[in-house]
Parts: sequence; C-alpha cells; structure tokens
Amino acid sequence: MPTAWAPPRAELVLLGFAHVPALRPLLATLFLAMFLLTLLGNALIVLLTALDPALRAPMYLFLRHLALVEMCFSLDIVPQLLLTLLRPGRGVSPAGCALQLLLVLSCVTSECFLLTTTMAWDRYVAICRPLRYGAIVSPRLCHLLAATCWLAGVPVSLVFTIWLFRFPFCGPRGIRHFFCDIAPLLSLVCADTRVFEANVLAATVLVIMVPFCLIAASYTKILATVLRMPSARGRHKALSTCASHFVVVLLFYGTTGVIHLRPKASYSPESKQVVSLSYTLVTPMLNPLIYSLRNKEVRAALGRARGRAFNP
Repeated sequence: MPTAWAPPRAELVLLGFAHVPALRPLLATLFLAMFLLTLLGNALIVLLTALDPALRAPMYLFLRHLALVEMCFSLDIVPQLLLTLLRPGRGVSPAGCALQLLLVLSCVTSECFLLTTTMAWDRYVAICRPLRYGAIVSPRLCHLLAATCWLAGVPVSLVFTIWLFRFPFCGPRGIRHFFCDIAPLLSLVCADTRVFEANVLAATVLVIMVPFCLIAASYTKILATVLRMPSARGRHKALSTCASHFVVVLLFYGTTGVIHLRPKASYSPESKQVVSLSYTLVTPMLNPLIYSLRNKEVRAALGRARGRAFNP
C-alpha cells in the first residue's frame, strides 16, 4: 500500500510535457510568444474600451471584462508552465497548487458566464430586439451583470478546491499535467472520490453546459432573424461575425467539457495536456482578434489611439 501523505506537508511536482524532453525549449519559446501576444491583445482591448469615448456600448464593457478574465487566466497558468518546461522537476507547494486550482476554476466559471452575457444575451437583444436595446441593456444592469460574472466563480472554486485538498494524497507526488487541475490531482488521491466526482459533474453541467445551451439557443434565434434581413450584405456581415464567435465558443466549451465532465476518464495524461492547451493558451490569444480587433469600431479606436501616440 502506498504511504499516504498530507498535501500541506509535501511538495508536488508538475510533470508537464515530460514525455517530450527534447521539445521543451521549443515549447517554452512558443508558449512564451503566445503568452505575450495574449497579454498584449487583451490589454489593448481593455485600454481601448476604457479610454475611447466611442466604445461606450454595453458590448464593449462586457468585452473589457472578458479580456481581463483572459489576462488573469493566462497569468495564472503560463508562468508556471514556463517554469515547468525550463526547470523540470521543480516542486510547487500544496498551497501554491491549491491557489492555482482556485484561480483556474474561478476564471473558467467567470468566462463561461461572461461568454453567455456578451454573446447570448447582449447580441440577442441587439439583433432580435433592436428597438428595445437601449431600454433593456442599461449601464447599471451591465455593471451588475459583469460583477456577478466575476463573483460567481468564487464560491464554486472555493468549495471544490477545499474539498479536493482535504482528501489524503498518496504514492508519487508527480502531477502529470502542466498546471494543478482536478483530473490529475484526483489520480494522487487514495480515497473514495465518487461523491466528489458526481458533484464536479453536476457543477460542470451547470457552469459549462447550461451557458453553452443558452448561447446555442440565442444564436439559433439570431440566425433566424438574420436570414429575414432584406440586405444580402447585412446578412453576410452578421453571419460572418456569428460564425467567428461560435468557433471560439465551441473550442472553449468543447475542450473544458472534455476535461471536466469526466474528471477521472480514461484519457491519457498526454492527450489531456494537448486538449487543455486549447482553452488555456489558444483561446485567450484568439479572443481579442475574434471578438474585438475584427470589429470596425475597435479598429477605428485603435487608429485614433495610434494617431494620438504619434502626434501628441
């Protein structure tokens, strides 16, 4: 029988990409470049939507909060990932691992709700109820919704992080992943986790699948409205925007669902790492481009900011 050890008294070791040691320097360079692009793109969206008077619509408020969540998510994941690649075998304290899991779960939950707010509700009202948009989407309600999205992730992440780290851990201390997540940590637990996994499944359905279904329902109605538009150019523009958004939604919800709907599934640790890369690195990097930088008003605001910078 493996000897049980209490998480607060032993270090954990992240073993991310240990199966490809020769590729670690290349992966570190690639991930660093993606990280810098993510921070740059999302910080640009935050600054533009906060400072430019033309970007005062509710959609841009939600996009600013989405960019902030992406930055927090990347700052929580990527520095530790780079250290794991450049200094293999480096230990991480259980408190640090618990904090990372807490922030990961909180950011994922907040992003799910923000995607629902920005894409399902705001876009639905703007396209399907345009005459009532100003009355329904008030600034006060938008700020309240944004704050709720941020706070909604806190109780979920606290409950599952504390619950998981109260289990006895045993055997090797190596986590076969590049960050502290529920699935790889469960493989170290020497106790019955069926009740915990059932609650994780229930929370995942509520936090991930319900918002995804709401987004899908809203886009079905948006599509029906767009197809009734008399202008072919207007239909093409709306459908192009919706398609781009929906690709990112499928990428984010699909990969998070694969990981969290079956936390102790039979997927190999290596395949889980590859899947996790899509929502921890790829999606945060693409979101500024997909949601904002393709937007004509945001590009105009960027041009004005650049003009002020070069002609003070």
